[in-house]
Amino acid sequence: MQRQTTIKKDVSYRGIGLHSGREVSMRLLPAPADTGIVFVRTDAGGRQIHARAANVTSTLRATTVEENGVKVFTIEHLMSALHAHRIDNVCVELNAEEPPVADGSSLAYFDLIESAGIEELRSERHEIVIDRVCRIDDEATGRFVMALPYDGFRVSFISLNPHKLIGTQYEDFHIDAQTYRREIAPARTIAYEKEIDQLREMGLGLGGSLENVIVYNDEGWINPLHFADELVRHKILDVIGDLRLAGIIRGHVIAAASGHALNTALAKQIAASLG
Repeated sequence: MQRQTTIKKDVSYRGIGLHSGREVSMRLLPAPADTGIVFVRTDAGGRQIHARAANVTSTLRATTVEENGVKVFTIEHLMSALHAHRIDNVCVELNAEEPPVADGSSLAYFDLIESAGIEELRSERHEIVIDRVCRIDDEATGRFVMALPYDGFRVSFISLNPHKLIGTQYEDFHIDAQTYRREIAPARTIAYEKEIDQLREMGLGLGGSLENVIVYNDEGWINPLHFADELVRHKILDVIGDLRLAGIIRGHVIAAASGHALNTALAKQIAASLG
């Protein structure tokens, strides 16, 4: 029998939000069994937002969950690190509507959770075991994401980008904590230089810089890469985080150029049929 987990002690992190550009303080606290992952907006009277697929309200360049009249967005990097550590229960206190972006990857979050330690609780874990094919398609583009039965947690992702610098990238990982930290956690979010002004006009990417975003243009990469195929690894990071909204998953996730919209739609399907 697998038992639920939480963290052993409070840990904190400060920084700016990727899209909001605002300074934010984040605190992770241990939580009792069956709490789940709960965001608490200390700047909004302590109102809570449960990190569940049903609470997703936007997937525009990030994943947003909303409940009790408040929201948090760009949660996918933190959720990904929590999924990799198989954390069932934690309280995430924020004094703004977006967690800090750190360096644009999930490595700071992964290491923060590791520094807190993991405590096993007495209650049994309700693992989401994929026992059938769950699939979401975007018929207009041919993009899809699916989950199949598998003894463990595995993600296969193909990224299709028309840019000559990127092209087709593919990776396939059996996900455990060690593999995640080495191969996935350091992969940062990526932006095309031509998109940046448009994003900022939309109120997005206001906290983005070369310190937390990999930027490319028609000539090449503006900042150095951690991996030659960093884009597809970050896509894997995102899908792991988005699917944590359904729960801790046992299965094989296969994705073709999926983004937050398809990922969270699959999370909703899995939560509704297997949760």
